Formats: sequence, C-alpha cells, structure tokens
Amino acid sequence: MGLLGFMKNVGEALFGKGKKEADAIKDLLVQQMGDRIKNLQVDFKDGVVTLSGSCDSKATKEKAVLLAGNVKGVSSVNDDQLVAPEDKEVTEFYTIQKGDTLSKIAKAYYGNAMKYPVIFEANREVIRDANLIYPGQVIRIPKL
Repeated sequence: MGLLGFMKNVGEALFGKGKKEADAIKDLLVQQMGDRIKNLQVDFKDGVVTLSGSCDSKATKEKAVLLAGNVKGVSSVNDDQLVAPEDKEVTEFYTIQKGDTLSKIAKAYYGNAMKYPVIFEANREVIRDANLIYPGQVIRIPKL
C-alpha cells in the first residue's frame, strides 16, 4: 500500500493522555490486533505514522493501517516496512462521507443494503458499533 492518507482532524482521540503519540498508537494496535503482528514498531512524526513488523495476513496489515490512520492527529500511514504474506486480491478502501451508513455503502458496492454486516465484520477493529461511523473514517470494502 505504501503511504495511505487520512483526515488529520477526525478519528479517535488518543493523544495528550500522558503517552508519546507512537506509544499510544502501538498500544492501540496491540490491544486490537493481539499477537497478529510480530516485532511491531511505531514511529510518529509530523502527523505521519510509520509501521514496521510482520503481520500474519494482508487483512491484518490493512486493519493495522486503518487503526493507526483513524486516529485524530494522523494525516498518513506508511506501511512499507510492515510485511505480510502475498495476496493478489486488491482491497478497496472507502472514506465515510456525511450521511453514510454501512447499509448505504453496502447498497452502493454490493447492490444490497442487507450486506452491511460483511463491511462491519471486515472492519470490526476500526468500527466498534455498526451505527457509529463518522465522516472521514477510512474503512476496507471486502470482495464478496
């Protein structure tokens, strides 16, 4: 993926709670991803998060990038040093717009609003409640 951009002024407010930004993001990733990322290292400078380590899957890598990027104060995530097994399937990403719901997004991508649980499950680490998404949040759109 390389460098993926995010809206810097939206997302989960992790910073300013007594930890360095990189440590706060690393703690979030460890909490949400468990041991699916080995040797995780996080760097934060001028709004850019750089991740390194070894993921158990491409999906884990994508979720780690989305978790790190959907933090208020992060403008982009560089995942060039975060390795994962090869997977030829191309993942599509979507930035939530004002007025969006997972049902509306599912209707647009799959032609069926009732397929919203597919999107929710693919983004469970990023979306904790299917009814609580916000403009600017970036999510994965899995293939059916």
